[in-house]
Amino acid sequence: MLSILLQAGFAAQEAAQAADGALEAVPQAAAAAAAAPVATEQTFSLIEMATKGGWLMIVLLILSIIAIYIFGKKWWMISRASKVDRNFMSDIRDYIHEGKIKSALTLCDRYDTPVSRLVGKGVERIGRPLSDIQTAVENTGNVEIARLEKGLPILATISGGAPMIGFLGTVMGMIQAFFNMSQAGNNIDITLLSSGIYTAMVTTVGGLIVGILAYFGYNYLSARISDLVFQMERITIDFMDLLHEPADAEE
Repeated sequence: MLSILLQAGFAAQEAAQAADGALEAVPQAAAAAAAAPVATEQTFSLIEMATKGGWLMIVLLILSIIAIYIFGKKWWMISRASKVDRNFMSDIRDYIHEGKIKSALTLCDRYDTPVSRLVGKGVERIGRPLSDIQTAVENTGNVEIARLEKGLPILATISGGAPMIGFLGTVMGMIQAFFNMSQAGNNIDITLLSSGIYTAMVTTVGGLIVGILAYFGYNYLSARISDLVFQMERITIDFMDLLHEPADAEE
């Protein structure tokens, strides 16, 4: 009986010690949790990403500025050239039928568009053979089209050259990354390769962005110029038909 009581006492004492240990472990766990580092999400801006690309990103920046300048200038020029008054040709017809050549030239100078300059060149040649008038009008149209298309080859070159410059930066970055690994010897770290690839891919992204924007801008401007050329051809036909009207009326 005495042995049973002693065993029960020892069991109770061990249970109390275990409870005290558990209570002591709770503050320690809380302190350890508070001391553990909190995971934070890393973010980066486009400017920080661009600076990782090296000096080739400066080249891409210059090309992007040139592309934006050309696109903005040509867009404004084409938009202005496409604005033709619907009553323009009817007014020109009235002036020519009435023999008011100077009034017709003044009207063309007031509009100052490729179409008006084209018609004005034809009005200046009135009195000469129709073949000479048509040749003068066509030559003026070719000059106006060449003036509108000036700068587009540069935009097309940027659309194809910018991605190639980006790929060049990628290859250079990969070469640098593997060179750093070869110089590290036995102390090769995966960060040497990952950081090099990260830097190299930045130039590819930059080159593709500039190239894609320049490509879409070039095609958009080319389509607008094609519409304007069609309009000029239509005006040329109307003007040449207009020159035949007085002769037909006299017959």
